[in-house]
Amino acid sequence: MVKGSFGLIVGIIIAIYLYVDAPKHNKSRWLWAILGFIFGPIALGIYLIQTGRKVLGWIITIVAILLYILIIFLVVVAAVLFSTGGGF
Repeated sequence: MVKGSFGLIVGIIIAIYLYVDAPKHNKSRWLWAILGFIFGPIALGIYLIQTGRKVLGWIITIVAILLYILIIFLVVVAAVLFSTGGGF
């Protein structure tokens, strides 16, 4: 329950930030808030790249993508271990 709540809270915080900051850069506040809520850090990174904060944007985007790849890899490994009996 805590993990799901953490992801939801992060999504809401990113959506609020994008909703408030988007009009300052002539971007659609609703579009970026929805994208930020659904895609989280990747949307935030892309937004920062598009608004001229390229270094921070690329760092956030790359770290988020690497974390998503790691999570997918761990899920696949866990599924293989469970399906083969864990090798124990």
